Amino acid sequence: MTGLALAPRNTLWSRLRRRPGATLAMAAIAISVLVAIAAPLLALRDPFSGSAASLLPPLSPGHPLGTDHLGRDLWSQLVYGARVSLAVGILAAASAVLIGTAIGAIAGYVGGVLDNALMRLAEFFQTLPRFVLAIVTIAFFGSSVLHVIIVIAILSWPQTARLVRAGVITLRSAAFVEAARLGGKSDTAIVVREILPNVIAPIVVTGSLDVAAAILLEAGLGFFGLGDPNLVSWGGMLNQAQQYLRQAWWMSVFPGLAITVVVLAFNLLGDALNDALNPRLRDAP
Repeated sequence: MTGLALAPRNTLWSRLRRRPGATLAMAAIAISVLVAIAAPLLALRDPFSGSAASLLPPLSPGHPLGTDHLGRDLWSQLVYGARVSLAVGILAAASAVLIGTAIGAIAGYVGGVLDNALMRLAEFFQTLPRFVLAIVTIAFFGSSVLHVIIVIAILSWPQTARLVRAGVITLRSAAFVEAARLGGKSDTAIVVREILPNVIAPIVVTGSLDVAAAILLEAGLGFFGLGDPNLVSWGGMLNQAQQYLRQAWWMSVFPGLAITVVVLAFNLLGDALNDALNPRLRDAP
């Protein structure tokens, strides 16, 4: 149509770009993921390979971030550690979101006794001290990456479940849901195709924040020596750095900085997504 100017598309991407810190957060996350994927290409040495050159400071020849007490290259450990920390964070958060979404959708749509039972279960998990329970569980069942992911996912689903339940309760009597029901759609189809797409915003926001929480929890477990001993992780690097804080500060600073940057990036992204997906704020300048 001539003479009519088209309004700029108010996409999620354009809204995110207007949020302070969102672009930096996404760049930091993208770089971290690329580093984790390309770890074999970026690492200068085998992260487990020691040498006589122990406790070399940063910017030493062949060791840009220095070496640890066993002469292992810290840069190589850092890039391989990104794989474990990001994999645990993303997979644990995704699992928690799936569990929480399923339980919240069932509780909100069915209601009644089942709703009460599932919400009491969620409250029970929310009252548990997550870190202490994670330590006990890992100590009993082993510290493989799979066990860490399962433990974190099981301890992290209640928040998503409560958010999804609230959204489903709000929408289950909406006109479009009644129309789908009268059209002969099954309850599963109604929940999956009609209701859940309308409550996706809080799920996405919670998922991004869950990634940050899972990375912190995994790092805490690694710091206490409960990470997978066959893999390098940032928490495990901090565990080994404890005895060398004064004589080799770089052993703790670089993995600690990596954890801080990635966790902060996911938290900033979660805040930006919350603003961008909020219908009251999405059109704000």
